[in-house]
Amino acid sequence: MDNSLFKKVFFIVNPNSGNNAKDGLEKIIEEHSTRLGFDYEIQKVESDASLKIKNAIAAFKPDLVAACGGDGTVNLAASILDSTGIPLLIVPFGSANGMAKEIQINSIEQSLELLSNGTTLTIDLIKINGKTCIHLADAGLNARIVKRFEADGRRGIITYAKHLFGEMFLLKQYRFVIRYCDSIIKRKAVSLTFANASKYGTGAVINATGKLNDGKFEIVIVKPFPSRKLFSIAWKMFSGKLQTSEYVEVLRCTDAVVTCNKKTTFQIDGEITGKIKEFTAKIVPGALTLVVPPKAGL
Repeated sequence: MDNSLFKKVFFIVNPNSGNNAKDGLEKIIEEHSTRLGFDYEIQKVESDASLKIKNAIAAFKPDLVAACGGDGTVNLAASILDSTGIPLLIVPFGSANGMAKEIQINSIEQSLELLSNGTTLTIDLIKINGKTCIHLADAGLNARIVKRFEADGRRGIITYAKHLFGEMFLLKQYRFVIRYCDSIIKRKAVSLTFANASKYGTGAVINATGKLNDGKFEIVIVKPFPSRKLFSIAWKMFSGKLQTSEYVEVLRCTDAVVTCNKKTTFQIDGEITGKIKEFTAKIVPGALTLVVPPKAGL
């Protein structure tokens, strides 16, 4: 029998995530607890759950926190665990699971097996207007897709794709002023992404050279492009070659202030934060420890 590397595990479970297997999750956790020999507590995500979960973690004193949900649940856990030293395990349980895929975790079972055979990776976080970003944050195109997705009663990759194509043919342009590394530049764009990671849960690669632990984040600017280039750009995204496009520019930063000419929909890790005009972003090096597959090569 394998033994768990962690004796006390606190599970944050989002019952509203997009995975249809949620009803059996508690049974799976119980089975792994019996087999691997760890104590556990489960806290379900509710409205304004952050303080309640933070207090429950403080009372339970776990060796590890596991976030069971999509990227929004992972963001909630990362915000709570920021600079605490408590490791985070991501259990993919949502619609896209972008951060789980970033670190090569592809299923609930694979994730829970990391309790006995995983290794740890210390990563950076981005603070944007005081909010934590572990994965990707967007102003413009993708943020509007996420907003449509949130309003839809259905979940899953097909629903996301429907809203993606709905927005692709209604591209809006924005004007941004970007202050970074003692420089000030102005750009027109259809999308601007603050990237700690490299790709979305859909598999589209927005930031091919991005690393989670390099002490930097990237600002990826997608400039206005002719409609005839739409499928070419989509192909480059899914083949990891977006940065070769003449319509894409990537800035590497430790901090930046970005101002838009008008308020625009903004999302952080799959959660809409509202319409915002100014964004202040700063890297927080080594703020979070993740449990990852031993041969992930991250």
